[in-house]
Amino acid sequence: MSYPFQINSLAQYHADYKAAAENPDAFWANVADNFCWRKKWDKVLGWNFTEPKIEWFAGAKLNITENCLDRHLEKLGDKPAIIWEPNNVDEPARTLTYKELHAQIIQFAQVLKNNNVNRGDRVCIYMGMIPELTIAVLACARIGAIHSVIFGGFSAQSIADRMQDAKASCIITCDGAFRGNKIIDLKAVVDDALLQENVVQKVIVFARTKTPVIMMDGRDVWWDDEMNKISITDFTVAEEMDAEDPLFILYTSGSTGKPKGVVHTCAGYMIWTTYTFVNMFNYQQGDVHFCTADIGWITGHSYIIYGPLAAGATSVMFEGIPTFPDVGRFWDIIDKHQVNILYTAPTALRSLMSFGNEPLQGKNLSSLKTLGTVGEPINEEAWHWYDDNIGKNKCPIVDTWWQTETGGCLITNLAGITPAKPSWATLPMPGVQPIIVDEKGEETSPNPSEGGALVTSGNLCIKAPWPGMLRTTWGDHERCRVNYFATYPNLYFTGDGALKDAEGNYRITGRVDDVLNISGHRIGTAEVENAINMHNGVIESAVVGYPHDIKGQGIYAFVIYNGEQMDDNILRQNIAATISKAIGAIAKPDKIQFVSGLPKTRSGKIMRRILRKIAEGETENLGDITTLLDPDVVAEIRDGKV
Repeated sequence: MSYPFQINSLAQYHADYKAAAENPDAFWANVADNFCWRKKWDKVLGWNFTEPKIEWFAGAKLNITENCLDRHLEKLGDKPAIIWEPNNVDEPARTLTYKELHAQIIQFAQVLKNNNVNRGDRVCIYMGMIPELTIAVLACARIGAIHSVIFGGFSAQSIADRMQDAKASCIITCDGAFRGNKIIDLKAVVDDALLQENVVQKVIVFARTKTPVIMMDGRDVWWDDEMNKISITDFTVAEEMDAEDPLFILYTSGSTGKPKGVVHTCAGYMIWTTYTFVNMFNYQQGDVHFCTADIGWITGHSYIIYGPLAAGATSVMFEGIPTFPDVGRFWDIIDKHQVNILYTAPTALRSLMSFGNEPLQGKNLSSLKTLGTVGEPINEEAWHWYDDNIGKNKCPIVDTWWQTETGGCLITNLAGITPAKPSWATLPMPGVQPIIVDEKGEETSPNPSEGGALVTSGNLCIKAPWPGMLRTTWGDHERCRVNYFATYPNLYFTGDGALKDAEGNYRITGRVDDVLNISGHRIGTAEVENAINMHNGVIESAVVGYPHDIKGQGIYAFVIYNGEQMDDNILRQNIAATISKAIGAIAKPDKIQFVSGLPKTRSGKIMRRILRKIAEGETENLGDITTLLDPDVVAEIRDGKV
């Protein structure tokens, strides 16, 4: 399979970028011609950023799974689609060819039908990183059901919030999941979530860990039992979907505390993930691609499942963690499966760096051709360690920047095609038109940097739509408008700050709103504060981010506590447990400082700017505090920093 839309030179990148900006209809129609359609589009693009309303390939009919599976069967049917590496090194890996994956997906699609899941229904998926997770996702897409994958580390309350918002009629889970030396009791967590008001009628359970579970008669069924009921005559054809029909909902943290259900649609998302996958990694047929993300996040959706499979690629899924049974696990997987492309997070790299280079002894890694990073900006030290020790200075590193809302990568260098610049995402993909603006929405001008070079800084926005962008937030289009399109008229606001150099390269400097980026995962400060405030005796709290050597950003919580007196460390543990139960362990603060008050304006607004500086270790230059309701509280907080 060839990729007529693949960029093969720097000159072609510039030509394609120009073409996509000047005539997006013609450019994307040409790309879209390489996919399978039941009916071609009536119009390539219609949009405004005021409502907002974005439509790509209006009037077209398709099913995304026919593009991920069926069209490959004749030529690539016996090629590995998924290589699954289990958590336990003693358990054999599994390989599913395109034919085998296709057969299991159409079989499970019928299971969903038999359990009264139909087109437009919402299905939540809360599973470990096993092939059945991919099968569940694509079976939903096969019948036109809207999937919403929930990260396996989230709590019962987080699951309940998502199920209720989506009004899911079915949830697919496992008895448990293996993660390092732990077993996570997924079904028990789902059962707790289902104690709250919901419309779930069916729970389909895959037996992975053989953990004892309670099965509710009439509601809960076993995956294998349901699959065994299917005969070859039961297989149904793929549902014909409209280009703009919802494909999935993926919840992401917002600054208000309530997760937002980001909606992606069938055609534009398919084209964007495939186009970016092929081009940013310079993917060649036969390459083995290993994305280490969890499918509970957008990276796993786009670059483990949809992008690679639509391109006819081989995608590695890993159930475990990079430090189990030892810190050489990633490198063993690369050598075992002869991985050509490694796509991982700076957090993982910084963690592995901390163990030194001894775990790399005896690892070959010569199969690697391309390295990538995702989830957060990578610092220069980690970039060079990655380049020197993993890529052996022979593999281009693609530093990709994008978001749940963007569907796929927006800014990155293209492997072996466009230049890399350590810790810079570099150039936008064709079809992406960034602009850096000030607080008033006016484009900023270059200023000399510390090194004397001209650099533009400000808030990163996008001027025009790309095929993979979000269309709405589920059930609340006004929230979509306010969050992304209302800050600056006629611009999509990313929520990130950025720098731009004289060559047009971009460097992402981090969130400018009250959203933290913890190990590449977005968590709203309001979510964490709400969870802390659930603890008995907590009067009020404020949460900020601060630099963290491994995670990139850590969580620092300032807590006013007036409850039962106990040892501070025990109290910190209790508060952390409250947060784990409400959100998940990923949201536990790294530091908790008990304070008698918080720096507030006379109108009651918490001055997080001051708290952020204290958390970062700045004790002198805290700015003007004379307007605070109680300026003395600042000195107390500063002197009590943990």
